[in-house]
Amino acid sequence: MFENLKNLLGRIDAECVELTHEVLDSVDRELAKVQSETMSLIDEIKTHLIRYPEPIFAILRRIKPIVLVKNFALVTRFEDVQEVLARDEVFLVTYGEKMRVVTGGQDFFLGMQNSPQYSRDVSHMRSVVRREDIPDRIAPFVQKTASDLVAAAGSQLDVVKQLSKAVPARWIADYFGCPPPSDQQLEAWGSVIFQYLFTDLNDDPKIAQAATKAAAEVRNSLDSTIATRKASRAVKDDVLGRCLALQSAGLPAMDDVSIRNNLLGLLVGAIPTTSKCCAQALDQLFERPEHLKGAQAAALADNDALLGKYVFEALRFNPNNPGVFRVAAEDYRLAKGSLHATTIPKGTSVIAATQSAMFDERIVDQPNQFRVDRPEYLNMHFGYGLHTCFGQYVNRVQIPGILKPLLKRPGLRRAGELQYDGPFPSSLPVSLD
Repeated sequence: MFENLKNLLGRIDAECVELTHEVLDSVDRELAKVQSETMSLIDEIKTHLIRYPEPIFAILRRIKPIVLVKNFALVTRFEDVQEVLARDEVFLVTYGEKMRVVTGGQDFFLGMQNSPQYSRDVSHMRSVVRREDIPDRIAPFVQKTASDLVAAAGSQLDVVKQLSKAVPARWIADYFGCPPPSDQQLEAWGSVIFQYLFTDLNDDPKIAQAATKAAAEVRNSLDSTIATRKASRAVKDDVLGRCLALQSAGLPAMDDVSIRNNLLGLLVGAIPTTSKCCAQALDQLFERPEHLKGAQAAALADNDALLGKYVFEALRFNPNNPGVFRVAAEDYRLAKGSLHATTIPKGTSVIAATQSAMFDERIVDQPNQFRVDRPEYLNMHFGYGLHTCFGQYVNRVQIPGILKPLLKRPGLRRAGELQYDGPFPSSLPVSLD
């Protein structure tokens, strides 16, 4: 009897141990699943906050307008952002070292501090990329090219793949006189180099390797284009032709390599940022059907000024960049005289949060509302100060001009969500009647 009881207890004990292991294994599996789902959710939240940081900015503007942690500072209020960007002798641009990698040794004015060389190079390029060309040459080309692409698309169009990347690539080839191997190749070059210069905060070696390769290819392409143009002795009124005319006149720093580097610097920023702004502005209009109708009415009426207001107000809610980077060249008391005044130590990396500035309720009336009557001085899409975007006047016309033919089409509606590949939109499908 006792032997039977002993055997029974042994079997019960073994079954209990087995059951315990099964339960523990099941718990481990569920915990691993929950942990995976939790980490996935955290990653999604982080991605969302990086792409849409305004809720965080809003809190910081109220309780900690200038965040200083170790050697990093985040500046969120309108007047403080402007102060950082206006003090170009204190808060220096950070792109010089990488820009020299892209050009193969020399700097481009975007990476320069305020200096005689900076003034000379910017002056040269402003004399060949002329503001007066915008209404008579650039705007008509952009609108016609965009209209042709939209008409050819039929009832389905991917705004990014078929429109917002193609139009700037084509007007650059025409206006600059530097035709690339293809629209897609020029866009690919620009995207990887732009990411390397401006958004690769972690100095990813893979991005650096890809950008170095792309930059070498762009340099070779431009060198070949310049040599071919000079050998042909053709006189053309495009950006390259104007640069060569300055070279013939004996202006300093207009040798072939300098011309190439200036062209390269301008080409890099022209396509990915334009495409991104077009896609994100339209995406925001889709989120606001009433204002989408307003933009469509402005497009149909050929009221380009009003259309531009709709587009750039939409872009305010998801701009090209949340801010721009600078580095402090000396100890500096920012927002001096205010309750939140902060000393920024020399060597501190500073983000001037231009997106936050455009939502600063102290300066911007009802910032969370969509309004097309805002004064132009509140617009910080193109930065501020010495390094305000070189192409700002072109982009004020080009971005609405690319979207205009699309907004004119009846039945315009979203056919899918805005997708990204790294920092840049990769797809925004729409349907048309």
